Amino acid sequence: MARTNSAARGKGAVKATQKSASSKAIFGWVMFEWALQPYFTLITTFVYAPYFAASIASNPAEGQVLWGFASSAAGFVIAIMAPVLGAIADASGRRKPWIAFFGVLIVIGSSLLWLGKPGDQSTVFIVLAGFAIGAVGAQCASVFVNSMMPTLVPRRRMGWLSGTGWATGYLGGLVSLVLMLGFIAASPQTGKTLLGFTPLFGLDAAAREGDRISGPLSAIWFVIFALPLFLFTPDERMKLPLKAAVERGLRTLWETVHHLPRYRNVLLFLIANMIYADGLVALFAFGGIYAAGTFGWSAIELGIFGILLTITGTIGAYTGGKLDDRFGSKAIILAGLGLLIFASVAILSITRDRIGFVFEVMPPVDGRGIYGSAAEKAYVAVGLLIGLVVGPLQAASRTLLVYLVPKDRVTQFFGLFALSAKVTSFIGPFMVAAVTAVTASQRAGISVLVVFFLAGGWLLTKVNVRA
Repeated sequence: MARTNSAARGKGAVKATQKSASSKAIFGWVMFEWALQPYFTLITTFVYAPYFAASIASNPAEGQVLWGFASSAAGFVIAIMAPVLGAIADASGRRKPWIAFFGVLIVIGSSLLWLGKPGDQSTVFIVLAGFAIGAVGAQCASVFVNSMMPTLVPRRRMGWLSGTGWATGYLGGLVSLVLMLGFIAASPQTGKTLLGFTPLFGLDAAAREGDRISGPLSAIWFVIFALPLFLFTPDERMKLPLKAAVERGLRTLWETVHHLPRYRNVLLFLIANMIYADGLVALFAFGGIYAAGTFGWSAIELGIFGILLTITGTIGAYTGGKLDDRFGSKAIILAGLGLLIFASVAILSITRDRIGFVFEVMPPVDGRGIYGSAAEKAYVAVGLLIGLVVGPLQAASRTLLVYLVPKDRVTQFFGLFALSAKVTSFIGPFMVAAVTAVTASQRAGISVLVVFFLAGGWLLTKVNVRA
């Protein structure tokens, strides 16, 4: 089916002659998204991060600060390593050895999280170190996996591949959440899971072992489901030995960055992506922590919230490619950013006893059930909107790059695209953590997100897709 994206019809459009890789190769690539997503779903967002803030740190505000600084440290390391390693990998031709190396970091970092015991301040450092190691592994592995996209499908199907990957990842996160809440993580008060079962493996609910094991289980999940990529998805042949690849890779990276100002629209897009990606990193890092601190949600409430949000995320990501084909990548991104700005303001307007800043409501009361108050229901509704929007926005961002760059520099610019999303990824969490620390208010920290989405959207309006 021909794409209707205006960029594809422009003067610079290039007719796609590349054939798609085999279905097994594409399946392997897509399954990596499934393998990786539980790290973000269970650890970064819905289970472990809120558990850390509410039960390991001395109080939720301090937990948000510590988690934010750990996210910032990991992001800083990623910003330094990713572009250099990407350039070296481009020169050497191989991707899988790098993916395997960073996969090992994911397994090690995730497994260390088991050691975080409730109320045990001596475990704070090792938990934060494990989280940072896993985050570096997850983000850097994604850089090399994403760089394989142009070798799998022609340009006209890039939106479909990107959207399918995001949707599969969200679905993997959903399945892992259901398994975690239904059979593993239990309420410390009742000792039962969400479905009323005794936790598997004899886990002690009072010691929060159900929350803690989300780290090791994410590691096991990754090892199992990342295998299809290594078995079925072809890697590029080795072009140069390591020493020569390092020399050429660094030289190519410098040349690309040096000549980047010649490509004004690409440069504007990369800067815009850098800014709104920072906002997304902070949003995912602190959404669950904010809810835990504001409403006192346990792992059960947070997990159900995550399941609902992931369902809308899966739907949104899958339809993102079709929306991209019909309306164009830039329009999808701008619409998504507009809705995220609305959602961020809506989050700020919701407290335990207020909605929309001024409307007073009854605060949460024990015994009224899950999401029993009006404020909690409003927060859930905003979360579902965020889930619906983020998938298409991220998928469209990947496909827009394909239509902006010269066909002979696609791989180089994919490396810079990854760099733009990572080079300042520590700033969003750092700003949220810093503002929270200065004001001692979680709401004030979350307000930073609006600035990131506004600035990114404004810059994107300056990008001329038809040029």
